[in-house]
Amino acid sequence: MSEYLLDGKTLGPQSPPYVIAEVGVNHGGDLGLAKRLVELALEGGADAVKFQTYKHSPAYWDLKSEPTTSQFELFQKYDRFGPAEYAALAQHCGERGITFLSTPFDDGAVDFLDPLMPLFKIASADLTCVPLLERIASKHKPVLLSTGAATAAEVEDALAILETGGAASVHLLHCVLNYPTQDLNADLGQIKALARLFPGRLIGYSDHTLPEANMDALTWAYILGARIIEKHFTHDKTLPGNDHYHAMDLGDLRRFRERVERYRQMAGGEVKHYLPSEEPARAFARRSIVAARDIALGEAITPEAITYKRPGTGIPASHWHQVLGMKAARDIAEDQVLAWGDLAQAGD
Repeated sequence: MSEYLLDGKTLGPQSPPYVIAEVGVNHGGDLGLAKRLVELALEGGADAVKFQTYKHSPAYWDLKSEPTTSQFELFQKYDRFGPAEYAALAQHCGERGITFLSTPFDDGAVDFLDPLMPLFKIASADLTCVPLLERIASKHKPVLLSTGAATAAEVEDALAILETGGAASVHLLHCVLNYPTQDLNADLGQIKALARLFPGRLIGYSDHTLPEANMDALTWAYILGARIIEKHFTHDKTLPGNDHYHAMDLGDLRRFRERVERYRQMAGGEVKHYLPSEEPARAFARRSIVAARDIALGEAITPEAITYKRPGTGIPASHWHQVLGMKAARDIAEDQVLAWGDLAQAGD
């Protein structure tokens, strides 16, 4: 995995993930609550907080949890924000030091969100929407593209449109377009598949599984290589509405950050080396070449004359064959740990 710069942060093999707290419409049209959710996301360690700016589509979520049957009805019900409210949220985010994002779902939203955001996020459902892809690409910004319900060929087509259209860079998020996503459908192996099929891009994960105490889906996604993590975010997971019941809250976000940081400390780097903490083991747990009996001055060193024992503070046992055939430069007592000063070349 290479290193990439996204929103001023360097993301790579040993970096923490770039976390997007997806508020969506969990503010219910209340600007005060939306700002509070920004504060909670920041407190939990999110890098960005994301909203959604769109109009309508049939329902593709669990109607038992959210009975509204179209996005148009849903957002009439929960979201009455317009450009002024999004501008206010962007200003609030800027003042607090967290990135403002909102997913646009039409050309007008692309245009008024453009000056408010450092990058664009495209939802899975719009991966095949050519005019929207072209409009977003024309803004010449980095793009995060969710790939839920898509084939590899469809992802490839979307990438071609975005890059030909002028997108500064395009990075891919594994996603499953189920609300909620059952654990058996999380299919986290697709993170590695995207990295293999589309090299040279950051790979991330947009999660819709039900959160649990260990935040396993997000943690495993990170371990598998996802360096962008997006999940719905709420102040109260018990509230009714499409995005509360599969969202994380402040506690979940904190636990995820803590678990990832613990993993990062455990994982270390990807170069084989020994650690400073292993220096004592190298010195004392390894073997030295030791006299198996008394060896007289000038005597040739034979296999019978030496053995190997701890500590590893003398001639390392890795030099066994180099020592054989040398001669004693002085009298050597049985069980003495050999040093190079005890030996001389046979011809000397």
